[in-house]
Amino acid sequence: MFAKEPEVEHWHEAKDGPLNEANMRKKLAAQGYKAIKYVFPPGTDFPDHSHNETKKDAIIEGQFRFAMLGKEVILQPGDIVEVPGGVNHNATVVSSEPVVFFDTTRS
Repeated sequence: MFAKEPEVEHWHEAKDGPLNEANMRKKLAAQGYKAIKYVFPPGTDFPDHSHNETKKDAIIEGQFRFAMLGKEVILQPGDIVEVPGGVNHNATVVSSEPVVFFDTTRS
Protein backbone atom coordinates (compact mmCIF):
# COMPACT_ATOMS: atom_id res chain seq x y z
CA MET A 1 0.00 0.00 0.00
CA PHE A 2 1.02 3.62 -0.45
CA ALA A 3 1.94 5.41 2.75
CA LYS A 4 1.67 9.04 1.57
CA GLU A 5 0.59 9.25 -2.05
CA PRO A 6 0.44 7.10 -5.17
CA GLU A 7 3.96 6.26 -6.26
CA VAL A 8 4.52 7.51 -9.80
CA GLU A 9 7.23 6.05 -12.02
CA HIS A 10 8.43 8.74 -14.43
CA TRP A 11 9.73 8.29 -17.97
CA HIS A 12 13.50 8.63 -18.38
CA GLU A 13 14.35 9.23 -22.02
CA ALA A 14 18.03 8.34 -21.54
CA LYS A 15 17.05 4.91 -20.21
CA ASP A 16 13.65 4.32 -21.88
CA GLY A 17 14.15 6.04 -25.26
CA PRO A 18 11.77 8.59 -26.77
CA LEU A 19 8.29 8.52 -25.26
CA ASN A 20 5.96 6.83 -27.73
CA GLU A 21 3.46 3.99 -27.69
CA ALA A 22 5.92 1.35 -28.86
CA ASN A 23 8.52 2.22 -26.21
CA MET A 24 5.89 2.40 -23.45
CA ARG A 25 4.55 -1.03 -24.44
CA LYS A 26 8.12 -2.36 -24.38
CA LYS A 27 8.76 -0.93 -20.90
CA LEU A 28 5.49 -2.32 -19.53
CA ALA A 29 6.12 -5.74 -21.11
CA ALA A 30 9.57 -5.84 -19.47
CA GLN A 31 7.77 -5.33 -16.14
CA GLY A 32 5.44 -8.25 -16.92
CA TYR A 33 2.38 -6.28 -18.03
CA LYS A 34 0.23 -6.44 -21.17
CA ALA A 35 -1.27 -3.14 -22.27
CA ILE A 36 -4.57 -2.10 -23.84
CA LYS A 37 -4.67 1.39 -25.35
CA TYR A 38 -7.53 3.80 -24.68
CA VAL A 39 -8.14 7.41 -25.70
CA PHE A 40 -10.29 9.51 -23.37
CA PRO A 41 -11.60 12.99 -24.31
CA PRO A 42 -11.17 16.02 -22.05
CA GLY A 43 -13.43 15.95 -19.00
CA THR A 44 -13.81 12.16 -18.92
CA ASP A 45 -14.37 11.17 -15.30
CA PHE A 46 -13.93 7.79 -13.65
CA PRO A 47 -15.62 7.85 -10.22
CA ASP A 48 -14.40 5.72 -7.30
CA HIS A 49 -13.91 2.10 -8.30
CA SER A 50 -11.53 -0.80 -7.74
CA HIS A 51 -10.24 -3.80 -9.65
CA ASN A 52 -9.81 -7.39 -8.54
CA GLU A 53 -6.17 -7.45 -9.61
CA THR A 54 -3.19 -5.11 -9.42
CA LYS A 55 -2.87 -2.96 -12.54
CA LYS A 56 -0.68 -0.20 -13.87
CA ASP A 57 -1.93 2.94 -15.61
CA ALA A 58 0.47 4.55 -18.09
CA ILE A 59 0.03 7.95 -19.78
CA ILE A 60 1.30 8.58 -23.32
CA GLU A 61 -0.37 11.96 -23.99
CA GLY A 62 -2.46 14.40 -21.96
CA GLN A 63 -2.95 14.73 -18.20
CA PHE A 64 -4.93 12.60 -15.76
CA ARG A 65 -5.85 13.66 -12.21
CA PHE A 66 -5.54 10.42 -10.25
CA ALA A 67 -6.63 9.95 -6.64
CA MET A 68 -6.11 6.98 -4.33
CA LEU A 69 -5.95 6.52 -0.56
CA GLY A 70 -6.91 10.14 0.03
CA LYS A 71 -4.02 11.52 -2.07
CA GLU A 72 -4.07 13.05 -5.52
CA VAL A 73 -1.47 13.41 -8.29
CA ILE A 74 -1.53 14.79 -11.82
CA LEU A 75 -0.18 12.14 -14.16
CA GLN A 76 1.83 13.55 -17.08
CA PRO A 77 2.97 11.91 -20.32
CA GLY A 78 5.38 9.08 -19.46
CA ASP A 79 4.01 8.57 -15.94
CA ILE A 80 3.06 5.10 -14.70
CA VAL A 81 1.17 4.41 -11.48
CA GLU A 82 0.48 1.04 -9.88
CA VAL A 83 -3.06 0.46 -8.61
CA PRO A 84 -3.25 -2.40 -6.10
CA GLY A 85 -6.18 -4.79 -6.43
CA GLY A 86 -9.14 -3.93 -4.21
CA VAL A 87 -8.07 -0.31 -3.62
CA ASN A 88 -10.62 2.41 -4.46
CA HIS A 89 -9.33 5.10 -6.81
CA ASN A 90 -10.68 7.65 -9.30
CA ALA A 91 -9.40 9.70 -12.21
CA THR A 92 -10.36 12.61 -14.46
CA VAL A 93 -8.89 13.85 -17.74
CA VAL A 94 -7.75 17.39 -16.85
CA SER A 95 -5.89 18.34 -20.03
CA SER A 96 -7.52 20.22 -22.91
CA GLU A 97 -6.42 17.41 -25.23
CA PRO A 98 -7.42 13.74 -24.99
CA VAL A 99 -5.48 11.35 -22.78
CA VAL A 100 -3.83 8.46 -24.56
CA PHE A 101 -3.57 5.81 -21.91
CA PHE A 102 -2.47 2.20 -21.42
CA ASP A 103 -4.50 0.08 -18.99
CA THR A 104 -2.34 -2.87 -18.01
CA THR A 105 -2.60 -6.22 -16.30
CA ARG A 106 0.00 -8.88 -15.57
CA SER A 107 0.67 -11.07 -18.59
